Amino acid sequence: MEKFNVKLHVLAPLTALVVLVLWFLPSSCFGIEGLTVVQQRTIAIFAYAALMWMFEIIPAWATSVSTIVFLLLAVSTKGFVTPEKIEVLNECTGLMETKTVFAEGATVDFKAIMAAFADPIIMLFLGGFVLAITASKVGLDVVLARVLLKPFGTNPKWVLLGFLTLISVMSMFMSNTATAAMMLAFLAPVLRTLPADGGGRVSLAMSIPIAANIGGLGTPIGTPPNAIAIGQLASMDINVGFGAWMIRFVPVVIIMILFSWWLLMFLFPFKAKDVKIVIEPDEHHQLDWKFWVVTVTFIATILLWMTGELTHLNSNVVALIPFGVFALLGIFKRDDFAKIDWHVLWMVAGGFAIGTALNKTGLAAALVESIPFGSWSAIVVLIAAGLLGWLLSNFIANSSAANLLVPILAVVGTAMTEQLGAFGGVTTLLVCVAASTSFAMLLPISTPPNAIACSTGLIKTNDMAKVGLIVGLVGIAIAYGVILIFPFN
Repeated sequence: MEKFNVKLHVLAPLTALVVLVLWFLPSSCFGIEGLTVVQQRTIAIFAYAALMWMFEIIPAWATSVSTIVFLLLAVSTKGFVTPEKIEVLNECTGLMETKTVFAEGATVDFKAIMAAFADPIIMLFLGGFVLAITASKVGLDVVLARVLLKPFGTNPKWVLLGFLTLISVMSMFMSNTATAAMMLAFLAPVLRTLPADGGGRVSLAMSIPIAANIGGLGTPIGTPPNAIAIGQLASMDINVGFGAWMIRFVPVVIIMILFSWWLLMFLFPFKAKDVKIVIEPDEHHQLDWKFWVVTVTFIATILLWMTGELTHLNSNVVALIPFGVFALLGIFKRDDFAKIDWHVLWMVAGGFAIGTALNKTGLAAALVESIPFGSWSAIVVLIAAGLLGWLLSNFIANSSAANLLVPILAVVGTAMTEQLGAFGGVTTLLVCVAASTSFAMLLPISTPPNAIACSTGLIKTNDMAKVGLIVGLVGIAIAYGVILIFPFN
């Protein structure tokens, strides 16, 4: 007799039922004015992806691949969408022209959905994996781990704090994805010193996304939403200085790193009290020319990541430099491709495809515009805006969420100047929304650092969701508290 399986016999049918209901429900039931057929299909596919990722009914990468296929079939220009040809007047030539439109609503270019797997962030992932693989290949990962973690001793709990501290500080000044990719390079030597069945391995792996996401909040350049909010305020003649931002948010980062440190040790404790993390020198590797090439390239890559504002080199472009160097010199070989976590790349691509569909179909904008901010009190608008930014950023890129919300909320905030005055005005509203996006880390696809951590194979989706929910809500509460007590104006 087949053993009863909750995922197969309960959660899978439940997911299917929810998706079918959303697919066939009358559009008027959604409460979104002008909801199109394509947008409704996007909602159904979004629900499918979210539930499948959360319940882990099938592997996360399989959910992403199937999601991409569903989007191609249901909402793309080359899917099952009815095209119609209409005659329109060309204002430039004064002549009538034939134009193709879609009866079901705005569709997504099928190339844009397929391009999710070639997104620049995917290239950064690829470069990060190559960097980690070659660092391990020549023994650089062991050297890095010994040097960087030496100040934190051998006690696992202090080593964990060391990981959180290093990653958060680096993430303040360089891409959180690049930071996570770099830290992956010397996580392996540390993990090898711990029992395979202990929770400490999970804690160390989980520290990568937590610290990378939180650290970006500390400076205006730490993550794109910060710059988007500051840029919008600047266009309204409101100046938020670099120092003023750091004075308020570096303490938030410190508090949240300490809280996360306690939470990880509580949820995923190290197995034995007397275990020590001692990273022995790797005697199997020699300091030959390959080691020094990898070392110099590694350092140069980090410097280029950190000085992007000066060099004008995008971090995604920089990530491919090591790949090119190592391939050219024969350090990264054909067999090494098998070591790349391709399933992680596909998993992330699914998240990007969902984000593309939400934006290109106009669904994301329609959802935001359907919220009656104008009829709410100031404090409700502040809280709702932050939670909306956090929720959206768990499913689409935080920069996309900020680009979507900040302009709309700038208008709302300006209209509510008098009501928001007691809380710091429109500045508080936009800054709080930007801050909320940094705490979005519920799912493997929520942020690239989450996906990088999942590549270790140590983190379950439900564990990530549990930690992400707690850290997210506590972080938002603390960030709001600091801004409301010490407003910018």
